[in-house]
Amino acid sequence: MSRIAIAGATGAVGRHVVAAAQAAGHETVAIARSTGFDLVNGRVLTEAVTGVDAVIDVSSIGTLSARRSIEFFEAATTNLLAADEAAGVRHHVVLSIVGAAKSTSGYYAGKAAQERLLMGSEAPWSILRATQVHEFAAQMVQRGTMAGMILVPKMRSQPVAAAEVAVELVRIADGEPVGLARDLGGPQVARMADLVRRYLCATGSKGRVLEVRMPGSMGRISADGSLLVGPDAKLGSGTFDRWLERLEG
Repeated sequence: MSRIAIAGATGAVGRHVVAAAQAAGHETVAIARSTGFDLVNGRVLTEAVTGVDAVIDVSSIGTLSARRSIEFFEAATTNLLAADEAAGVRHHVVLSIVGAAKSTSGYYAGKAAQERLLMGSEAPWSILRATQVHEFAAQMVQRGTMAGMILVPKMRSQPVAAAEVAVELVRIADGEPVGLARDLGGPQVARMADLVRRYLCATGSKGRVLEVRMPGSMGRISADGSLLVGPDAKLGSGTFDRWLERLEG
């Protein structure tokens, strides 16, 4: 049994990581503001990771601003790595996004900066690049609704179950650092606008979906298929329809 700290433990993916780690018999430490730890100012992070074998970072920020995203991920990663070093943590695992390393704009710019920072460090690291989780469609509705219109980025997506991402992260954290792990994606490809429409139908929600092209490299990689996994990737089995069925149940 290992002791694993999860940064972003209360988020959409983080909750699944905590559950997956505990199901595998590991002791978990939840790193989140609600548990008294702040990634950006680094408050008592060394205390949080003291005695842990691995850190899994699934932290996030809700923004489309490249500046804010970069500031968050650089600060959080720098602080976590410093805490790791001080506490002697043997493995630092980060969840990233397939294709994000190619972006210089929007939220993805922060993930690209996080990857560069980790790769340039002397920490024992692993990065799992995954596609968007099923919950991303719900987030589009929550964040993109304006006067009855739901603005959805023009995006080809390959949604994967958050629980499957979590299991893979825990599996990686339980082993030796691998650098870039095998990409993980969902079993099916679809337009994000169609996924949002299906989510609205399944939940009985209303709204007109408007597909828009995002600016900059974030818009380009969203539209051209760069966010889809390649032929060597690992594919999950949980479908978007199965996730919707659970919401309806």
